Amino acid sequence: MRWIEGIIEWGLFGCALLSVGTTVGIIVVLAVETFGFLREVPIADFLFGTEWTPLFANPSFGVLPLVLGTLLVSGIAMLVALPMGLLGAVYLSEYADDRVRRTVKPLLEILAGIPTVVYGYFALLFVTPLLQRLLPGLAGFNALSPGIVMGIMILPLVSSLSEDAMRGVPRGLREGSYALGATRMQTSLRVVVPAAFSGITAAFILAVSRAVGETMIVAIAAGQQPRLTANPLVPIETMTAYIVQVSLGDTPQGTLEYRTIFAVGSLLFLGTFGLNLVSAWLRDRYREEYA
Repeated sequence: MRWIEGIIEWGLFGCALLSVGTTVGIIVVLAVETFGFLREVPIADFLFGTEWTPLFANPSFGVLPLVLGTLLVSGIAMLVALPMGLLGAVYLSEYADDRVRRTVKPLLEILAGIPTVVYGYFALLFVTPLLQRLLPGLAGFNALSPGIVMGIMILPLVSSLSEDAMRGVPRGLREGSYALGATRMQTSLRVVVPAAFSGITAAFILAVSRAVGETMIVAIAAGQQPRLTANPLVPIETMTAYIVQVSLGDTPQGTLEYRTIFAVGSLLFLGTFGLNLVSAWLRDRYREEYA
C-alpha cells in the first residue's frame, strides 16, 4: 500500500507543478513578446500616448484609450454589481430563512453559468434598444449597455462570496447586538458587515478583476473604436476587445502590429494580478479572530 501512496503523492505533485508551470509559461510568453514590442516602441509612448491606431498606415501606439475604455465599462459594472450584490448578500444572510436561501442562492448563481457571448448579444439586442428609448443620444455600440450587463453577470460572484463571509460571523455578535436593543437592520449593517469586511472586500476586488478581464460582452456590444473619453454613450474599445480583434487572423504573426496584443495582454495581466494581491492583503490585514 505504501507504493500506492507514493504514486498518489507524485500525482498530486505533478498536478501542482502543471499549474505552476502553466503560469510560468504564460508569463514567459507575454514577457518575451512584450520586450520585442518595446524595443521598437518607447514605453512612454505606449503607456501615456492618447492615440491607439496600430493597424493604420501611420500607426500610433498610445494605450490610454484602451485603458480608459476598460476602466469605464468596469466602473459601470461595479456600480451595478456592488450595491445589488451586497444587499442581496445581507438579505440571504440575515433575513431569509433556510428554505428561501436554499432556493434563491442556486438560482442566483445560475447567472454565473450563462456563456458570456449570450450576455453580449443580450446587451446588444435587448438592453441597448431599451436604453435608447430613455437616452435618445445613445449610440448602437456604447459603454453603458455592456457595463450594465457585465454588472449583472458578476452579481452572483459578489453576492455569493459576501454572503459566505457574513454567514461566517459568529452568532454571538448578533445576539450581543440584539441584547443591546439593536434592530435587525442595525445589526446587519453595523455589526455583521464590518465583521465580515475582509471577505466582502475580497469579493469586491475579485469582481473587479473579473470585470476588467471580460471579453465577449465588450467585444460584441461596446464597439471597436478606441477613443479617449469618459462618455458612456459612445462606442469605445477595451483591452480585451482589441486582443480579440487582432487575434482573428488578419494580422501576420511576428509583426509589430501582432506583438501589440502581447503588450496589451501584459498590461492587463499586471492590472488583474495587482488587484488579486490587494485582495489577499486586505483579507489578511482585516481578518478578525473570534473566540
